[in-house]
Amino acid sequence: MKNNILKINNLKVYSNKNSRFKLVKNISLSLEKGKTTCIVGESGSGKSLTALSVMQLLSPQLNMSGNIVFEGINLLSLTKEEIRKKRGKDIAMIFQEPMTSLNPVLTIGYQIKEAIDVHEKLNKADLSMRVEELLNIVGIPTDRINSYPDELSGGQRQRVMIAMAISCSPKLLIADEPTTALDVTVQAQILNLLHNLKIKYKMTMLFITHDFGVVNDIADDVAVMYQGEIVEQGNVSNVLKNPKHPYTKALLDCVPDSKGKKDLKPIDYSALKRVMG
Repeated sequence: MKNNILKINNLKVYSNKNSRFKLVKNISLSLEKGKTTCIVGESGSGKSLTALSVMQLLSPQLNMSGNIVFEGINLLSLTKEEIRKKRGKDIAMIFQEPMTSLNPVLTIGYQIKEAIDVHEKLNKADLSMRVEELLNIVGIPTDRINSYPDELSGGQRQRVMIAMAISCSPKLLIADEPTTALDVTVQAQILNLLHNLKIKYKMTMLFITHDFGVVNDIADDVAVMYQGEIVEQGNVSNVLKNPKHPYTKALLDCVPDSKGKKDLKPIDYSALKRVMG
């Protein structure tokens, strides 16, 4: 039996005003310890809502039901104080856009210190050493410790977010499209950094993306989401080589061929609706 660190069972996310309007529809997903699982799908398919449900950071206008079991504990049964102690310590998240997550009027050094200080009570000297160590790990010169977010490049800001996320050595790292706004070269650097950190800290990773190229580079397992549902999941090699669901096939048809020999096919939603019923 697989050693699962996280099991999502029958998760639903729905509006407070209309419980029949479900944004995430009865999904189930297991994450094997030490592996990277990607959730892939188009914008609006429910990927980020699933990640935010694990962190319990949903908008107050939304409710959720089901079970999210982390190391044998149902996170949905915890109090706000109990989940706060796990969030950032055992489970951490890298958000999609650093400039909406980082405080523009605080230095990056202060913000990394703050992330550590919530969970670990270090003296001032040890805390400063830990921040410098984290900056070195993610590849930011330590002389930038007093820089503000707007003084850094997009890739550097994302590295700061990664430093904050790994600052307390989490067991589960959730990355919500962390390379979307970056150019191809920087994207490759960030993916390589995340892969190496996952191995270094023996983390499990849940990676959210809309890009099957990223899935192929980083994932062990993949779950494909469409309109709030997981329509296909399995080992990444099997899913990429032999997709079973018509939506998975349609997504893969949109992926460019590096040799330029493949014609791109836009998704025919009318045909997809007919096939899926």
